[in-house]
Amino acid sequence: MTSIEIPYSIAAALPSLSVLDITNDVQHALAASEYESGVALLSPRGERVFVRVNERESGIFEDFEALLTRLVPCDQAERETLLALLLGPRGDQIPFSSRRLQLGEWQRVFLLSLDGGCEADWRLTLIGGEEAVRPAKP
Repeated sequence: MTSIEIPYSIAAALPSLSVLDITNDVQHALAASEYESGVALLSPRGERVFVRVNERESGIFEDFEALLTRLVPCDQAERETLLALLLGPRGDQIPFSSRRLQLGEWQRVFLLSLDGGCEADWRLTLIGGEEAVRPAKP
């Protein structure tokens, strides 16, 4: 059997929430970088888009959309602005080592859009460095 790796995939397309899984695309960009270890800073380019790391399990996005709807109803004026305040920073930080994201076994990197349309447009900033080495005790 042959398998292919898709750079990003639609994880959820709901009435008020769109989610793209960009894990593979981020990993490819990291693997092509010059840094071995450090921190990957992921920033979305859209105004109503957020980067989040979470497990990709069935039902999680429907539950998340329902929670957001309970917090701020869909007909609320300035809904996206209020949700943006509740969700906090739009980007996320992920440690990496040996040019691999240090995610949990089931964790993935997602772009979440609150306005129904989500483009896979993000920025990756790498902060690299060498691992600290302790001198041997005499």
